Amino acid sequence: MTFGKVIGSRQYLTEPQFQFLDDCSRTMIETAKPLVSQRGATNYNIFRVDVDRSEVAFLHYPFLGVEPFPSLAASWRVHLPTKLVTYRDFQRSLNPPILHRTELLLSEDHPARKLCVALTETCEQLGLFANTSIIGFRSQWLQLIRAKGFELIDFELRPIGNATFADEAPFTEPSSSEIARHRTALSRTTLSAPVQSLIRDGLLTRAHTFFDYGCGRGDDLASLLADGFRCSGWDPYFRAESPRESADVVNLGFVINVIEDKTERIEALEGAFTLANHVLVVAAMLGGPSGANAGRYYRDGVVTSRNTFQKYYSQAELQQFLELVLDHDAYPAAPGVFYIFKDRAVELAYLMEKSSDRSRVARARLASVTGFRSRQPVADSKPKEPDNPATAAYLEALWAASLQLGREPVGLEIPNPEVAIALFGSVRKALSACMALHDPEALVRAGDGRRNDILVMLALQFFGRRRRFGELERSFQQDIRTFFGSLILAESKAQALLFSVQDKALISDACDRASSDGLGWLVPGESLQLHTSLVERLPAVLRVYIGCATTLVGNISDFDLIKVHIESGKVTLLSFQNFVGSPIPSLKRRVKVRLRDQELDVFDYVGGFEPTVLYYKSRYINEEFEHFAEQLAFEEALEELGAFDLSGYGLPNEQFFRKLADLRYEVSGFELRRSTRIPALDDYCGSVFKYRQLIECGETWSQTHAENVPVNPDTYNALFDLATEVLDPVVEYFGAIILTYGFASDSLTKLISSRIAPKIDQHAGCEKTRSGSFRCDRLGAAVDFLVEDEDMLEVARWIHEHCAYDRMYFYGPDRPIHVSVGPDNSRQAYSMVAVGGRRMPRKLDLS
Repeated sequence: MTFGKVIGSRQYLTEPQFQFLDDCSRTMIETAKPLVSQRGATNYNIFRVDVDRSEVAFLHYPFLGVEPFPSLAASWRVHLPTKLVTYRDFQRSLNPPILHRTELLLSEDHPARKLCVALTETCEQLGLFANTSIIGFRSQWLQLIRAKGFELIDFELRPIGNATFADEAPFTEPSSSEIARHRTALSRTTLSAPVQSLIRDGLLTRAHTFFDYGCGRGDDLASLLADGFRCSGWDPYFRAESPRESADVVNLGFVINVIEDKTERIEALEGAFTLANHVLVVAAMLGGPSGANAGRYYRDGVVTSRNTFQKYYSQAELQQFLELVLDHDAYPAAPGVFYIFKDRAVELAYLMEKSSDRSRVARARLASVTGFRSRQPVADSKPKEPDNPATAAYLEALWAASLQLGREPVGLEIPNPEVAIALFGSVRKALSACMALHDPEALVRAGDGRRNDILVMLALQFFGRRRRFGELERSFQQDIRTFFGSLILAESKAQALLFSVQDKALISDACDRASSDGLGWLVPGESLQLHTSLVERLPAVLRVYIGCATTLVGNISDFDLIKVHIESGKVTLLSFQNFVGSPIPSLKRRVKVRLRDQELDVFDYVGGFEPTVLYYKSRYINEEFEHFAEQLAFEEALEELGAFDLSGYGLPNEQFFRKLADLRYEVSGFELRRSTRIPALDDYCGSVFKYRQLIECGETWSQTHAENVPVNPDTYNALFDLATEVLDPVVEYFGAIILTYGFASDSLTKLISSRIAPKIDQHAGCEKTRSGSFRCDRLGAAVDFLVEDEDMLEVARWIHEHCAYDRMYFYGPDRPIHVSVGPDNSRQAYSMVAVGGRRMPRKLDLS
């Protein structure tokens, strides 16, 4: 291609470059244009044509020619066979796709073209384009530049020198006496579920005191003490002499379920709650499937064969018991784990954090701060940046506090008010200077996000007890005044939001909007499925819809994916083995919540179950997720194999990996690579031949039986490619063939009397010498074969027309031909012509 930009089968171009298009690509674009116009696409400036996939994309890069690596703002993709249009808005993405080599899309006289050319040359010199699978998104690109010791300033890469950079934080901002009760105390090597929940949700840190009421053998305490936590515990059997002390956080973990006397059970719960200053966490056993709770019935539970008592609860029953005894709301943190708050401020902070979009502030800043945008002239009316570093630092801290609140801070919300007075004379003047210096629209966006967070929290609180306005923490009271006017108005809007989850059309529309923002995989009219970390960014009605499910399940961060069923009023939660670190994770657990009857079904995929594999994981995450670029590259490599039908649920786990191994491929991290396994010689190499037949063939081997077994797995991979890409198709078309010369080790090569060229003929495959160099630099594999009763020139022509190959040598119409495959597959054909008693290669025209 002499115009535009080409990556694989994808061609990027601008409208002025249309004149160079072939008829097929031009027709594809013209066919797709009316379809994207119906979706409101008007401001795109780059077209991407993929003939292989029958797809056209209309892309909007608003700063093409202004920024060195412009970010994608929006895309409309059209799949022409189905006429399906997919829209994606990247304007609120913290890690959007970016465009490299932009000079290929700029006119010759564009003022930025020379700058782009020079920048591209520098990038090539630094090796920044070496791994194209990870450079397509902004964050990874900036990290790579820094790893090379450079920083991007306008259109230049400059050495960082002695400057240091802190590790970049993720985009989220800163979770009766006969009963032997003691026998239920387990020895653990990890923290118990309730303690893990406390730490995960930020309710237990090293700044808090912790008391374990009924600590058993004390394994939780030992782990926490070793990690610097301030903690103590009491147990009626193991630590009966230890005092029962008040603490910020108290744990009653798996205690009430082993007490057979209901009165004692209540006393233990009340006693633990009395000791809690901030929060009590309670955990108990949940009833499992039929037959799991073996034992004889005793009172309201069972006595086991070890003479221990167990009271099994349902999630709803446990919540009702806790709230009835303590007269406080019990919030589910996980299955069988609940929080009961003593401190209203801690409770409110937890609820706000649970219902908040943690990336809200970062996204509010997006229009004000970009990593690439060229500096624009400062308008005369805009205040000048302060020269005093202390003043600039304070104004930035004040702005950060404002964005976090979504409004101007007041009272104790003002950071270091004494500094404001010293620098500006008053807090009011400091606020005025801060607001004049920064983008007011950013504060509006932050306020809109904060307002929605509060609405979601209040909507979900209708499941619990209402609070009087005076009981609310002061900062939250200010939120209510600023965003709603009064608590009555706020609760009225929240109630309307809660009731709106019954509107299927509204839910469907919200799912469409979420999909357009890159939040999950949408099956129109059926479901939206996404990673649980993205839930906080969903439209408010979907967050409430999902929040209704969490009133039963607890914290959804224990799961990986969540599926919103648009029509049936259900939410499904799924957890996988190593979801983050695997490109095709296996399903571990599925929980289906039926919102209409407030029940849930739990399915565990362990033991005798063959786990389901999650294919196309990239659909359910987005570009801000860890390893997203590598995940995309893996999926594209898998698609290019063309060997799997992964529609629907795809192949089961074992079948997928068995077929992958048969194709001489394996998964290593996020890489789909050629196999590193040495196969048995009698394994099939393709559909016709075994490896042994490609190795133990030829006159010399038949006479000598020389040692001739490859030791490099890549040689077997190349033999497999040779068999599947050339030999199998030839046999299918012409019938049986005779192999006359295949793989040749160094031992066999030394015994061949005729003139050969082992350093270039590829019969040595990918084998290496003792010094570690390849015996044949062309790599690949080669074979000589004959088709009896066929003109071998016609066989050569057929191979040239239908097969991928590297070199082919024709010796005569009734002589074997030499065919190889290799990394280049250069499709070079030669006729071996007799010249002065020697055979010399001459170009062979097979057209």
